[in-house]
Amino acid sequence: MHRVGSAGNTNSSSRPRKEKRLTYVLNDSVDTRHCAGINCLAVHKSAVSDGSDFLFTGSRDGRLKRWALAEDAATCSATFESHVDWVNDAVLVGDNTLVSCSSDTTLKTWNAFSNATCTRTLRQHTDYVTCLAAAGKNSNIVASGGLGGEVFIWDIEAALAPVSKSNDAMVDDSSNGINGPGNSLPLANIRTISSSNNISMHTTHTQGYVPIAAKGHKESVYALAMNEGGTLLVSGGTEKVVRVWDSRSGSKALKLKGHTDNIRALLLDSSGRVLRLGHVEWTYKVLFIRIFGLYDKISIFSDRLWDIGQQRCVHSYAVHTDSVWALASTPTFSHVYSGGRDFSLYLTDLQTRESSLLCTGEHPILQVALHDNNIWIASTDSSVHRWPVEGRNPQNILQRGNSFLAGNLSFSRARVSLEGSTPVPVYKEPNLTIPGTPGIVQHEVLNNKRHVLTKDTSGSVKLWEITRGVVIEDYGKVSFEEKKEELFEMVSIPAWFTVDTRLGSLSVHLDTPQCFSAEMYSVDLNIAGKPEDDKVNLARETLKGLLVHWLIKRKQRMGSSAPANGELLSGKDIATRSHTHSRIEVDSSSENDAMVYPPFEFSGVSPPSIITEGTQGGPWRKKITDLDGTEDEKDFPWWCLDCVLHNRLPPRENTKCSFYLHPCEGSSVQILTQGKLSAPRILRIHKVINYVIEKMVLDKPLDSLNTDGSFAPGLAGPQLQHQVVGDGSFRSGFKPWQKLRPSIEILCNNQVLSPEMSLATVRAYIWKKSDDLVLNYRVVQGRFFLCLCKNTSEHWFLDA
Repeated sequence: MHRVGSAGNTNSSSRPRKEKRLTYVLNDSVDTRHCAGINCLAVHKSAVSDGSDFLFTGSRDGRLKRWALAEDAATCSATFESHVDWVNDAVLVGDNTLVSCSSDTTLKTWNAFSNATCTRTLRQHTDYVTCLAAAGKNSNIVASGGLGGEVFIWDIEAALAPVSKSNDAMVDDSSNGINGPGNSLPLANIRTISSSNNISMHTTHTQGYVPIAAKGHKESVYALAMNEGGTLLVSGGTEKVVRVWDSRSGSKALKLKGHTDNIRALLLDSSGRVLRLGHVEWTYKVLFIRIFGLYDKISIFSDRLWDIGQQRCVHSYAVHTDSVWALASTPTFSHVYSGGRDFSLYLTDLQTRESSLLCTGEHPILQVALHDNNIWIASTDSSVHRWPVEGRNPQNILQRGNSFLAGNLSFSRARVSLEGSTPVPVYKEPNLTIPGTPGIVQHEVLNNKRHVLTKDTSGSVKLWEITRGVVIEDYGKVSFEEKKEELFEMVSIPAWFTVDTRLGSLSVHLDTPQCFSAEMYSVDLNIAGKPEDDKVNLARETLKGLLVHWLIKRKQRMGSSAPANGELLSGKDIATRSHTHSRIEVDSSSENDAMVYPPFEFSGVSPPSIITEGTQGGPWRKKITDLDGTEDEKDFPWWCLDCVLHNRLPPRENTKCSFYLHPCEGSSVQILTQGKLSAPRILRIHKVINYVIEKMVLDKPLDSLNTDGSFAPGLAGPQLQHQVVGDGSFRSGFKPWQKLRPSIEILCNNQVLSPEMSLATVRAYIWKKSDDLVLNYRVVQGRFFLCLCKNTSEHWFLDA
């Protein structure tokens, strides 16, 4: 799971505090599509005949989407974005509420059919929340289960009741996906369950709604189901037992034993007496190949039907050839649709045991949802498919023939499979597909620390520029490794960010102070109108680009029409300005820049989403263009605001490189320095060349060395970079050198260095030692510069 920051330590702790992280997720150009597997589905049937039906999808990309359904089309009408990790399940309750759960350990409630905003964040679980179950008639009741073995029963109406101002951490007001101050629920009565599972009622002064806890699971919970009245709850998971609860109190009713592996799906009929479940069944292991005395095996997976009233297993249906992960039934519970890890969807008549293979896809099936005469299938693919299934009269499918009798034992289906009698699917193609974007499955951060090479599930290889959040090159289906080698550059820039693709797209993580370790010269970033030797901090400029929309809205809310000191100008404002900026607007020191430069302007068409955490509440997620200015210092990490609002960077290490500068062995050139020198890691070798030349040709030695051997404001700073180790140009006010200037080469380990190399690159690829870098210089025999102009950079070579 990708965690987003952590809380600071208490005062009694001696460990250094880990600061909150800022993450930005790069979205695909088609933002109406999911870019990772679909974990859950929910269908809403319109109450009026001419109204629109809706499909809700929850994805591993951390977002939910609402689709308006037509006969032959599905249109994305809303995106629900606030979760910071996988969305694992979603259910509809009441008239206008969608409830979702996530691997970020939270449940969230949403305005399902209006503005798709998050109305509340419910924090009670301590680990991934994997599943939900909702009552039908009593639609305010929702149960949640997770990897921590926790099961909670929520009264959503109570959780969404108007609240007084408080600072509760369990139930947050999250109308903007951010934990605002003073919006928690007052507590009337809290139910607690002791180890003996007796319910005790007491009143407490703790603020916030607390759900009923159904305690008893010792391991992870993967499946829940609830009857329509909301009085009965069943749960299953890695303990291989089905637990039955009284959802009104959270007390145990009974436990059904008999399974030998994980329970992944549960289904209750309307009465709550008959239970259908999908699980991994290892009863039979069929040995069918013998090679050199070794046996290979296949294991058969089945469903079981329990009568809860009789507390016994009524039937076992051997249908699938792998784990059953998804179940749906007809309203009368006469037929069941099942899908799973074998990519297949089956229809089974629970009375006659007839079963038919409806369709087979290319990905494991995670969830199914019936919709009239169709069924929606969610899988590990980012696309959603709709298949015809005769939902109103499924018996029509079985009457077509091509069905088989589901065996009572797994061995029956195993024999059929081994004899080559695998059923033929009834349907070959879905009748509607909601396409998704191929998710990223492989990535490589290139040496320039601005580009990331990716490969998606379709095999396409793309090159991303993470400081702008865009794809700058789509190479198509080529070899990822070969393209990576082709794009290799011999440059060394500190790692200032990390990347993962857990959400199916690039998530770029910034942690302080490491993120501020990388700098580049403005000339290398092609920033027009900025002195070419100005150093640009990559993280600082990236943060400015990410938060420019927020700053604009913030100024508008504060009633300011002009940029305040340290605040940012919009990209459009910058683009319209000429290159003749005043020194106040574009200071040579990057610490005072107040604009977003083109290499750091993020797209407004497909803007990235920010995932971060402030000093209150938990992590939140929002598109940068949706930031409305109400977010304050409690919502962002302090170091982030200190950077973009006050132009302050934390202390950084390893920004300088120490080195010795000696004549080449056997060379007759003069010795220019005696001690150790230091300069920025990004200093180019051509600056060192110019320094050597100017030391040689000036009438008197430069006062460029401090007593400690470091370069005085010069080689290590903008002024000396321009004067002593500049690009060879004669700037206004400089004394012209009316003499020949030798051509110099710089060497390291007897290798001539390219003038474009940085000191960091030389150290990483040429020197390759932990000791201080040693550079040697020599005059190229017979070659000299002759200066012809005072105020230009024109020179001629004279060959002796």
